[in-house]
Amino acid sequence: MTELRKDGMRKQKLQTRPTTEFLRFNGAVEHDSTIDAWMKRHAGALGSIAHQWFDIMRKCGDEVRELVHDGCPVACLGDAPFGYVNVFTSHVNVGFFHGAALPDPARLLQGTGKHMRHVKLQPATPTNAAALTKLIDAAYSDIKARVENG
Repeated sequence: MTELRKDGMRKQKLQTRPTTEFLRFNGAVEHDSTIDAWMKRHAGALGSIAHQWFDIMRKCGDEVRELVHDGCPVACLGDAPFGYVNVFTSHVNVGFFHGAALPDPARLLQGTGKHMRHVKLQPATPTNAAALTKLIDAAYSDIKARVENG
């Protein structure tokens, strides 16, 4: 599409459309044994927290696949990631690849990235388990809609 500028020259008018591109990972499988090994290496209170929440991600649906990416367990819908867990020195992150788009009435999500957000969990601090479970369910539903709608 073109239009005329004031000086009579044509200028190109760009047409924009919303992007439907999102991150994809090759190699996601139904049950990745490297995640089991990762969990064994992260024993103790922090590892237990990571294992608990990753198991919830695993149970979101029959299409859930998993892999280790950037050194941590990632849950995917097919090859499209929706969540991850990672263990740090004193806390665990339960993260979401499209967390900025998720409803978070309990205000658990942290981070300022364009897309990603996480929930920081510590062994001695109570967790709003119901709200975090809803976030995981919402992340799964969100990626399913993104995949189905292209």
